[in-house]
Amino acid sequence: MTTPQEWEFAGTRGAVTARIWAAPEPRYVAVLVHGYGEHLGRYGHVADALVRHGATVCGPDHMGHGRSAGDRVLIEDYEDVVADVRTVARAAAGDHPGLPVVMIGHSMGGLVAARYAQLHGGDLAALVLSAPVLGRWHVVDALLPLEEMPGTPLDPSTLSRDASVGEAYAADPLVWHGPFKKPTVRALDAALRRINGYGSLGALPVLYLHGTADELVRPEDTRVGIEAVRGEGLTERHYPGARHEVFNETNRAEVLGDVTAFVDRVLP
Repeated sequence: MTTPQEWEFAGTRGAVTARIWAAPEPRYVAVLVHGYGEHLGRYGHVADALVRHGATVCGPDHMGHGRSAGDRVLIEDYEDVVADVRTVARAAAGDHPGLPVVMIGHSMGGLVAARYAQLHGGDLAALVLSAPVLGRWHVVDALLPLEEMPGTPLDPSTLSRDASVGEAYAADPLVWHGPFKKPTVRALDAALRRINGYGSLGALPVLYLHGTADELVRPEDTRVGIEAVRGEGLTERHYPGARHEVFNETNRAEVLGDVTAFVDRVLP
């Protein structure tokens, strides 16, 4: 497996740690955008598959996540997260001038990646959205009216049919296992509304992936957001019985194969 290098930069709200998995002769740059409460270190096998496919892979731990600074999982404005992701993407593109950039966002990272594409779509050759928080999210709908956030942690069994994935998640000290922060919930709600109202992603090639048994980010909720942003470049893949983390599912090889086949199809 490819060993990543870590680097740190001054993000919008404090120091941000980023990783890069370098390919010896890359033909494209892949930017990974992780989900809520987790960190980019959980994506080593995804990065490895992409490096073998010809990508140099990079991405940050978002503010308040993983090895980056900030109060845990506290995000007051998702535009700040988009800005930090852009810092990483532009640094990688600067190191590899002329190479196309593919962005891959999972869950909350799909929200960030979709917003990035709305604001900076000209920087991207393609976008991959894995179980993205788009349209509406029942978690936000339930928490938004509450003054005090319940302490119930995420159920690891919702992540994958592979029980070892949930076990590793529960034991990971860099994963947040506590309650949501109210400002983060408000920021999620604002970001969803902002993306829904912005409009189509146009001709940008987009691959949307989702497990049909995802109880954490429900496909019917995401469908609202996909319809709000879809353009002529949309491709969809739905995996029967798969749960939230399709890159960690029992059919992960099929999912990663779909991603690399999509990249081959859309890259110039």
